[in-house]
Amino acid sequence: MISFRNFSLRRGERLLLSDVDLAMHAGYRVGVVGRNGAGKSSLFAALLGEVEPDKGDLDVPGKARVASVAQETPHLPDPALDFVLSGDAAVHAAVKAERDAMLAEDWEAVAEAHHLLAELNAYDGEARAAKLMHGLGFPQSTHETPVSDFSGGWRVRLNVARALMTPSDLLLLDEPTNHLDIDAVVWLEDWLKRYDGTLLVISHDREFLDNVTTHILHLHDGKAKLYAGNYTAFERQRAEHLRQQQIAFEKEQAERAHLQSFIDRFKAQASKARQAQSRMKRLAKLSGTEAVRAERGVHINLPEPLKLPNSLLRLRHVDCGYGEDARILRDVNFGLEAGDRIGLLGINGAGKSTLVKTLVGELAPMSGERTAHPDLRIGYFAQHTVESLIEGFSPIDHLKEIAPNASVQDFRNFLGGWQFPGDRAFEVIDNFSGGEKARLALALIAWTKPNLLLLDEPTNHLDLEMREALAEALSIFEGAIVMVSHDRHLIGLVSDTYWRVHDGVVEHFDGDLDDYAAWLRSKPTSDSGAKTPVAAPAAPAPAPAPAPKKSGKQNPYKLKEAEQRVAELEDQLVQLDAQLALPETYANAGELARLSEAQARLREQLETAEAVLLSLYDQA
Repeated sequence: MISFRNFSLRRGERLLLSDVDLAMHAGYRVGVVGRNGAGKSSLFAALLGEVEPDKGDLDVPGKARVASVAQETPHLPDPALDFVLSGDAAVHAAVKAERDAMLAEDWEAVAEAHHLLAELNAYDGEARAAKLMHGLGFPQSTHETPVSDFSGGWRVRLNVARALMTPSDLLLLDEPTNHLDIDAVVWLEDWLKRYDGTLLVISHDREFLDNVTTHILHLHDGKAKLYAGNYTAFERQRAEHLRQQQIAFEKEQAERAHLQSFIDRFKAQASKARQAQSRMKRLAKLSGTEAVRAERGVHINLPEPLKLPNSLLRLRHVDCGYGEDARILRDVNFGLEAGDRIGLLGINGAGKSTLVKTLVGELAPMSGERTAHPDLRIGYFAQHTVESLIEGFSPIDHLKEIAPNASVQDFRNFLGGWQFPGDRAFEVIDNFSGGEKARLALALIAWTKPNLLLLDEPTNHLDLEMREALAEALSIFEGAIVMVSHDRHLIGLVSDTYWRVHDGVVEHFDGDLDDYAAWLRSKPTSDSGAKTPVAAPAAPAPAPAPAPKKSGKQNPYKLKEAEQRVAELEDQLVQLDAQLALPETYANAGELARLSEAQARLREQLETAEAVLLSLYDQA
């Protein structure tokens, strides 16, 4: 159990958390949420022993093994697989000892290494490391690649894999889904749901939090409160808590007014002096319930396009790539009309960004034809857009680069709507957070009033509140949208149709994101290369029963059983969802936790049953 007692934490002169009293029991999977700057990462630093509490105590069991994701990866010459394996130091040392003994042909040392591997139950150590890498999107051909050869985003994935490889009782993950594609996020969810230790995860991806967590730790206004249930359950409970707090405040204010009125009228009358004195004591004892202070909601506005032609952009029989030796996509036929909302699916490296760059015109077609309407105006957010902002420039300086003839007041009015009010519009961006820079980059796009938005991972630096505001703005945007994002909540709210990019082709996906996740989980494990979607989880628990092998003939009895099993699980899940929707459920934290756990188990069972059913259908 992890317990905080009268815990307070400062960073410099700033008090981040004050008087925190709570406990997290073994096996909890806790999502840590709160606005940027609320103290989430500092809380992790305290759990790792990197910072001392300003006051109070933080108790982590002395024998607890703690694993976390390193913030930086050194430019090592070590093979990627070896780096991931080093997360389990004992297994890594035993494997290395065996390798060295084999090279030296020291057979006595080889025997000792084998004995050690048997003691550690580590003969599958390299296989487990390879499965983790595969699940996070690394094809087998990259396992021997030096760590230093990977880009920053892929080194982050290596850090995640290494943390998962580390034997732990407490696992701390800070934004683990950044730099992951949806395929890898689905895999990571499955792995974490089978993790039998205590998990604390900082994430701005509400779909990920809904699927993984059993509890939510909300940091707000210097306080920390633990809620049972996933993120959706937390939102319901917090809304109800704030409603009850406001009711209590209004009731207390009415009583205060009534008591004060009596005191003012009768305190000078001798016959009423005792009663007035009694009411004064009662007034002094009132608890002082605080009014609900509404958090200033983030709202952003995407201006209407200057012009909105019907047919915006079309690719006809286009090959996309970077030269004859790097032809990524072939024979792409892709058209965009006003109002289209398309989400691109597929693993990183499959060609989603290449397709977007070709649509933008940044990459010329290698063959085929790209035709654009004369009034086409593109707003393009690339993965490198935030890094391309100019150091030493303020938000207004950036706008002047785009519109040198506009007035400063116009700039200030516009930037105020993007949460850069007053003097913030004149501050240089060097000290802006990643979220503030991403917000500015989106604002610069909005200023141009585009009729087509091409968004490649726009949420990597945005917190939950900003993501919600972006989703709301995009949902009412009148132009067309093509989006690449690992945030399924955002892409699911915005997109009407989905296209899958894989194996050099771009094709329509018939279904929504739930269908896509189910399809990923139903696929057999494949390690044929970077263009093969990754699905099967390398989980620290037995995998679901394998689907029946194809026999060439459908078994009607097995099919009926499988259909009945899916129907039963769906009915049970509906009943459980109904229980979780009852207000009284949230009054009992223990019952809520039990039901949330049961809901997670039922969902896993349903996914397995659906995979079996799909495999039987395939035998028809």
